Amino acid sequence: MIGGGKSYVSAPPAFSTDAKRILVCTGSVVSVFSTSTGLQILSLEAHAALVTAVIVVPGNKALSFCWTASLDGTVRYWDYAAAELMKTIDIKMPIYSMVIPALLLGKPDSKVMPADAFAYLSVENTQMQENAAGKALRGQIRKCNLTESRLAGVVLAETRIPEVISISPSGKFFGIQNKRKLHIWKTPAKDSKLPVLKITLHHTRNFTLLAFHPTKRLVAAGDTSGRILIWRGFGNCTFSDGDKLVNRGSMNDEPDRPGIRGDDDADSCTTWHWHPTGINLLRFSSDGAYLYSGGKEGVLVDWQLDTGKKKFLPRIGSPLIYLTDSLDPSLSAISCADNQIHLLKMPSMEITKSISGIKLPFSSPEVHEGMCRKFSFDDSAGLVALRTENYRIQFYSLFDDREISEVQVCERNHQPGDEVSVILTLVSLSGDGSMMSTVEVNLPEDGIGGLVCLKFWASESQNKKFNLSTIVYEPHRDAGISALAFHPTRQMVVSSSYGGDFKIWISSDEIQQRKDALQHSGWMCHAVGSYKKRPMTAAAFSADGSVLAVAAETVITLWDPDKNMLVAVLGEMHMPVVTLSFAGDHLLSISRGSKPQLSVWSMSKLSESWSYKLDIEDVTCAKDSSSFAVLALLPKSSNEPIFQGKDGLILVFNATVPVPLAMWSVRKAKGGGLAFLEGNSPSFQQQSMWDGKSPQALLAYINADHEYILFDPYDSDARELSLIRRKECIAIDETAQFGYASIYGELPQFEMNKDQNLLTPYAPSQRPWETIFSGSSHNLLPLPKLCLEFMESLLERRTTTVE
Repeated sequence: MIGGGKSYVSAPPAFSTDAKRILVCTGSVVSVFSTSTGLQILSLEAHAALVTAVIVVPGNKALSFCWTASLDGTVRYWDYAAAELMKTIDIKMPIYSMVIPALLLGKPDSKVMPADAFAYLSVENTQMQENAAGKALRGQIRKCNLTESRLAGVVLAETRIPEVISISPSGKFFGIQNKRKLHIWKTPAKDSKLPVLKITLHHTRNFTLLAFHPTKRLVAAGDTSGRILIWRGFGNCTFSDGDKLVNRGSMNDEPDRPGIRGDDDADSCTTWHWHPTGINLLRFSSDGAYLYSGGKEGVLVDWQLDTGKKKFLPRIGSPLIYLTDSLDPSLSAISCADNQIHLLKMPSMEITKSISGIKLPFSSPEVHEGMCRKFSFDDSAGLVALRTENYRIQFYSLFDDREISEVQVCERNHQPGDEVSVILTLVSLSGDGSMMSTVEVNLPEDGIGGLVCLKFWASESQNKKFNLSTIVYEPHRDAGISALAFHPTRQMVVSSSYGGDFKIWISSDEIQQRKDALQHSGWMCHAVGSYKKRPMTAAAFSADGSVLAVAAETVITLWDPDKNMLVAVLGEMHMPVVTLSFAGDHLLSISRGSKPQLSVWSMSKLSESWSYKLDIEDVTCAKDSSSFAVLALLPKSSNEPIFQGKDGLILVFNATVPVPLAMWSVRKAKGGGLAFLEGNSPSFQQQSMWDGKSPQALLAYINADHEYILFDPYDSDARELSLIRRKECIAIDETAQFGYASIYGELPQFEMNKDQNLLTPYAPSQRPWETIFSGSSHNLLPLPKLCLEFMESLLERRTTTVE
């Protein structure tokens, strides 16, 4: 089993002491990457929930120790070079943030833990009950004795939710932002019996984060309006006793003060304003001469502290989250909201290397949500193509868990947070992955304008660097495109339209194979088809490409793609068909709406074999077989204990049998996807985790957060709980947004007669002559066949009479 798709930016990373490695929190694992190559070297696996902090112990460059904290309530001590766990401290409360003052860590020269090591933790008190006003102070700031493995002292602060702790590079001060206040503590000496002293700074807007100067008594904070406030000489008068403040009441009970100057304990307060929205990133340079800031606009601003002058790192294209320094002053890292970590050469701020994770989900405007297809898979190479917010397509390797390439589909300036004006609605890949087709929609402004653009792309090599081949503006007049599908063996694409037609496109290479072909470059329209002017909502080619199925709302039409001839018409569904797919000699149709349905049609009998009343999110079919898998959404009213915390099912079928071969309950199914990956892929064969018995195919499941897992659905062990190792079945807390280990649950029993509303199988009649004249005229058989069926019906009746 292979898993991946974790977030690289859920917590700040940390550089090793020699700056040759960077430690990244990736779900419940800490992954170690090389700063020279950007590739993963090893991982630290022991936590059972999201890792929220990783802190490298300073000291000798030959040593490699770090502390980690997690929502599983534990703090762990590691030798990260050897991936060896050395100590575990159980706090028994989820840890959201952790800082360790450097002056309390010392500089270890051996594997012996330094004496009197302390950490300050931001934890959640899950036992706290809500008060009469419906509020509970669940967040706490606690002190932990790392040497003695216990919590020390009283609660330093209580907040509504756990807050992020910031600490000065010298370790003398640490603090949190709490609405319109900054609470700053002075770190005591190594004697833990001394009280922790605190001051409070105030503002008229809510703070977003704070940062401490490396050497001076100076603190900077950003607010929700984009302002940066700098207090110089804070706490020069006195620090108050933090314990007395806590005993007097919680921090939320402190009265708001009218301003930011006056009665705050600081010599002066300076305000800078450049960012149009809230500050996400704030950090001083290692020498203290500059202050770096960033926000949703994706620009890193470099402020000169003495003069206030600024310079900029050109727009990165994604909101900035963290800036991390290394002991090498020429190397820093910046974490972005699109799940990328960029390594920067300082002070020029040049990007030298990027560590790219899978892109996070792109939220389309509600009006176009039903038009957008989430994923497209290259089954042979084990790649998934994802639409991104900056008008690109990301190709991500599911086997290697890394980005392969990105394709800029639409050339335009994009600033994160801008109003969306262009949407990439569809992306489709050819069977061999060498061609791609995309659809983009320019949204109308004030009801005026709007443009649909169909593009064809070709790949030069296996690195998935696509070049634009052909652009077609308004391919279906002013109507939107509902589906794209490639021919399995030829350079042919079908596009269906809500405007009531479909078009077949062929490339110049396909045209030149004909003797009477004219010289042409790119792609051109080969044929146009329609059915009673109904909107065409889905399309698919059969496995051999001889049949084209196009859904005309609630009716399925079958065409000869070469002759553009209507062959047959199937069914009459209650709701429009949104997806068509071929599984061997069977056709699958998915309808959505108030009466969703999965139907399986026999192509030999041109009739419905069986169906389910299920809300299907995605479907995938295995090549050269009748197997297929669906991702079904569970009803919100489901009270089955086995489905608690899960919203979807993966069911594997053989199209000839209505009983599923296997079933798994999953989380975050809404917005997820499925795909069968071929077992003859080189990347697939290189995997060594199959113990010498490589499966013929893998089933890939990607959930709504773009976490994914690959497994063998045909393995007998895959139908039992033993497929998933015990630690991977632990249900991660809902606050943990990442970690593929939580998506699988137990295998429920599938009972055919348990819920007749859920399962409604349908079998074709064994006496076809009784129904040959029912339905649409397009369903009628040829005249010789009709005569034969009619004569058989007479003989049947006569035989019955004799008996």
